[in-house]
Amino acid sequence: MTATGRLYGVGVGPGDPELVTVKAQRVIEAAAVVAYPTARNRRGVARRAAAPYMGPEQIEVAMTYPVTTEATASREAYERLLRDFYDASAQQLAEHLAAGRDVAVLCEGDPFFYGSYMYLHERLAHRFATEVIPGVTAFSAAAAAAGTPLAKRDDVFTVLPGTMGAEGLAAGLRGADAAVVMKLGRSFEGARDAAQRAGVADRAVYVERASAPEQRVAPLDEVEGDVPYMSLLLVPTANPTGAERDGAARPGRVSVVGLGPGGPQWLTPEARAELAEAEELVGYTTYLARVTPRPGQRLHASDNRVEAHRARLALDLAAGGARVAVVSSGDPGIFAMAAAVLEVAEADGDGVDVRVVPGVSAMQAAAARVGAPLGHDFCVISLSDQLKPWEIVERRLDAAGVADLALALYNPASRTRKEQLERARTVLLNHRTPDTPVVVARAVGSDEESVTVTTLRDLDCDAVDMRTLLLVGSSQTRVVPGTNGTPRVYTPRSYAPTAAPCA
Repeated sequence: MTATGRLYGVGVGPGDPELVTVKAQRVIEAAAVVAYPTARNRRGVARRAAAPYMGPEQIEVAMTYPVTTEATASREAYERLLRDFYDASAQQLAEHLAAGRDVAVLCEGDPFFYGSYMYLHERLAHRFATEVIPGVTAFSAAAAAAGTPLAKRDDVFTVLPGTMGAEGLAAGLRGADAAVVMKLGRSFEGARDAAQRAGVADRAVYVERASAPEQRVAPLDEVEGDVPYMSLLLVPTANPTGAERDGAARPGRVSVVGLGPGGPQWLTPEARAELAEAEELVGYTTYLARVTPRPGQRLHASDNRVEAHRARLALDLAAGGARVAVVSSGDPGIFAMAAAVLEVAEADGDGVDVRVVPGVSAMQAAAARVGAPLGHDFCVISLSDQLKPWEIVERRLDAAGVADLALALYNPASRTRKEQLERARTVLLNHRTPDTPVVVARAVGSDEESVTVTTLRDLDCDAVDMRTLLLVGSSQTRVVPGTNGTPRVYTPRSYAPTAAPCA
């Protein structure tokens, strides 16, 4: 019984034979059969790139496309012709493979990146031993030809087909840090219009037949008339490198960045981008440890009790031209570093730009663990009396009780401050029934997380510490059984007209 041959999908790069990989060269030279796509009366880009590595004894299979999109009456007709073409080509290659011949199918660029080979792979890979050899993509060669980096640091790089239409392209370009638009041809004017609408036309670069002798590179606004299908549009990142920044003076900036209450799943894309852009990272040691710095970033860690010192350091660094990120747990605007930075900025009057990047707050995370205890009107109070008199805290607790608001209580207790929570409960019991629901959420988002549902009467104040956040329900808050055994807590969106807090 004759052993079957092996099918190779070989990426030969964008056209320059010197961009064919060593492995691709070895496979091409050893294959008994070399197949390649081509248009009528042409050898094709893939065949030209592989030509130096092919021998006269090899069997060549030129898979000639039957039609182009321009020549068909409808999209449906075009798809039907292509399907029949790939079916016939796969059958032709299958005969060689069944006879024991290894077949190398050449593919311009990379076989699995908009490559023609993938349609043969779908038809043959389940029947024959198969190996895919990756290749240099057209946009990689285009970026090299244009001499422009595409994406930097944490940029999101987006690949868009020109055939998706101007409106879709504009939306994709508008939301991308860096992008490439492939398959131009008849789509070029739509792609140009999309780049203008997205506001990226001034940095867009047109590249035609990258790496080939007839290669052309030009700014988008200099391209006129018809363009070939084998052309693309590069939209490189607008984020400057350190070298570019050093060449021109630019003001520094402080971004106060919310990390969320726990793990990386709560770090927003905006916060991640700000952290990546920063040159200096400033923060409380514990919070700064949650950030993975990139090479070149400097870290300035300090104790939790020196907020003003951290703020002043960040502003001084920014005044010198640095991009600074001050990290804060949860949301920086809720009992956190944003207010500290703005206070010092106002006092110093140095004119540094301060930006606040929001984060998921601890109360949001804690509430989500049990349902929606903050589903109606609520207030947020810190029980710490470090920066305000306890009398103010009690007055606000009493007001919230009278108003029948659900509460999120931050900083409920510490090693040296235990009695305030008992006093807070006493104030609230003047307006709440003892069975009012209380959510005790500790270290949410960490390995030490614990979330329990209790009542004002049964709350164990001794078990509460600075890593704990309390959610106290209103007179309307409900506790219902949960499907996983955990009670579900929610405050209805509507307020019963007859409802009233305790006198």
